[in-house]
Order: sequence, then structure tokens, then C-alpha cells
Amino acid sequence: MPITNTDAVLWYNVGVFGDAGYAVPNWSNDVGSLNPQVLDWVELVGRNLFHIMHHEDADLRIPPSINTCKRVHKLYLRAANILAGRAVPAGVDNMEVRHARPAGEVFRVYPVPYFKVRNPFLRRWAGLILVSLSEAMQHTENRKEMEISTAFAGTVGQYVRRVYTNMAIELFGKTREAAIADGFALTDADLAAYNPGAFFTSTEMVDTVPRLDRVFTEDRLEVLAEGISVTELPADIGPWPTNLTNFYSGVRSDGVMPGATSGGSGATAAPIIPPAP
Repeated sequence: MPITNTDAVLWYNVGVFGDAGYAVPNWSNDVGSLNPQVLDWVELVGRNLFHIMHHEDADLRIPPSINTCKRVHKLYLRAANILAGRAVPAGVDNMEVRHARPAGEVFRVYPVPYFKVRNPFLRRWAGLILVSLSEAMQHTENRKEMEISTAFAGTVGQYVRRVYTNMAIELFGKTREAAIADGFALTDADLAAYNPGAFFTSTEMVDTVPRLDRVFTEDRLEVLAEGISVTELPADIGPWPTNLTNFYSGVRSDGVMPGATSGGSGATAAPIIPPAP
């Protein structure tokens, strides 16, 4: 079982997927959870990210298609529903078990294209979601047996909200004030009027053909799509090999830590994710 010595998003360096720059969230040394709510979050968001990142849009530098935008829109609403509906404020009694206890489970991850993704939007969004998953897997509330707090919801939910805010501003022309307002959600009319050409330069609207040998079939992706237990990942899994330590160690005496080595309807409001603590 791999034990990581970094908090960075991890490189899934396995066969052709390693060469294609696949990544998984970082669980550190927290391989599992007693909390079914946290396990639900990691499973739901991880699986959805897997399918979003295997869409053809990830291979293209042009703005994402409306298909991807709708998937991100639905993921945001679903994720926000979970956090708004399950998170318990600090002043409210938590449900507690009396005799039976939830069985602990090992986290499952869904490796996704990341490090070599050509689409700047999808790469940035994937990075935020991978960090959200890492935060959830390492959060102290994995010891809690029934509930999640609004503090947990704010910590993991802020990344999903940032993805949605970024999409609304840059792809749909919303103002920042509108996009960050509590309960904001794109309407059916917004989605139907999607026209990135109105906001992007002509250069951004044109791309060359990407390499086609990393377009994996459904059968080839079957094992990844089922999820992989973190205890079954390669023992040498680590961060992407090009990192800041490699460069700073050679040019900055103050840049190396001691002992470091290189290596719905249009009018429906969205659920409100609690603010980050």
C-alpha cells in the first residue's frame, strides 16, 4: 500500500494511463472513513469527475461544449444539495449511535486525465475538484460516525463552488457579483444561449487536432470506472515528476526544506453551500 509524503495531487503512473498524465486525489495516510457522508461525497464527486474528464472536450483547447457545461451545472447542484441537506450546524445536536456502528470503508478513487489535459478550463476545474476530494479524505470528520458539520461542507464545497463561479463568469458572461451570490444558479435560458465566441478571442476558438492514441475505449477504462481502493494502488505512487522543488533546489539556497529531495426550471435557486471556515 502506498504511503505518500506529499499533499499534492498524485500521478497515477500505471501503464498507458501514467504516460497520459492521469491523476488521483491525495488521501495522505488516511486510507478510509467511518463516516458514510464523507464516503458518499468522495464516491459521487469522484465518479462524476471521471466521466466529465473522459469527454472529448478535455482533448481540445477550445471552450468546452454545452454538454460539458451542463454536466458541471448538474454536478454543482447535486453536490450543493448533498452538503446543504446533510451538514449539521455547530449548535445542533448530532445524531449519535447507541449500539451498532457504521463499518469503516477504504476510500475508492477514480483516476482521471489531468496533468496532460489540453483544455485549460477542464484542467483547472479538475485540479479544484481533486483538491476537494483530498480535503474530504483527510478531514478529521472521517472519525465521526453519522454526521458532517457545516465546517466540513464549507471546506470541501468551496472548490466546487469556485468551479461553478468560474464557468458562469468566463463562459456565460455573468458578473462576479451575480455569480457569487448565495443561491445563484444558471437558468435554462442561460444554458440555451451559450455562445463562447462572444467572449473569447479568435485564437482561443481554433485548435489543432490532438494526438488520438490516448482515446481509450470503454472496455479499456473499465477497471478505472469501477474505482480503485487506495490500498491497491502502486506503492511508488507520487506527485507529478516536474515540481518546484526540482528547480528551487538548484537555484535558491532558501528554497529547500531541510532534508528535502527532488522527486431543474430556470427560476430555481441553487442550494447554498456553507461558507468555508
